[in-house]
Amino acid sequence: MTDQSMTGQGMTDQGCYPCGTEARFAGLPPRERIAFDEHWRVVHAIGTALPGWLVLLPRRHVTAVHDLTDAEAATLGAWQVRLSRALRSVTGCDKSYVAQFAEAEGFSHVHFHIVPRPPGLPQERRGPGVFAMLGRPEGEWVTDGEADGMARELRAHLRPGPPR
Repeated sequence: MTDQSMTGQGMTDQGCYPCGTEARFAGLPPRERIAFDEHWRVVHAIGTALPGWLVLLPRRHVTAVHDLTDAEAATLGAWQVRLSRALRSVTGCDKSYVAQFAEAEGFSHVHFHIVPRPPGLPQERRGPGVFAMLGRPEGEWVTDGEADGMARELRAHLRPGPPR
């Protein structure tokens, strides 16, 4: 992917974590490229204590939902549903949540959180409270090995690709 296709402006957004990882796409571990097409890439969230917390990223730099192209928008809903179904199959979650904010430092790149809500999740961690599962002490994080294993399981449930 060229710098121009990542930013649409001919230069890489140096402070953008998703664009930095996209630039290294071919060498990314399973957790950073669970599934992808020409518009979207699915990754396991970093710094989460909840296995299966996924992030759906546009493969070019975009900072607002209204700036998605029609082609990106056309497959967004299909990706969200496919990921939710795969999470249910792999994690046994009761539901999945979908959220988009793109406000954190280094993460202004549009991204959609697809979050499994497992059975037995305490009431205070349901709905918006699930975000308390991010930013937990490092010892509580899903390990890279666990995230890679989750990525492999999810891949098996995500074939074939989204409708075009």
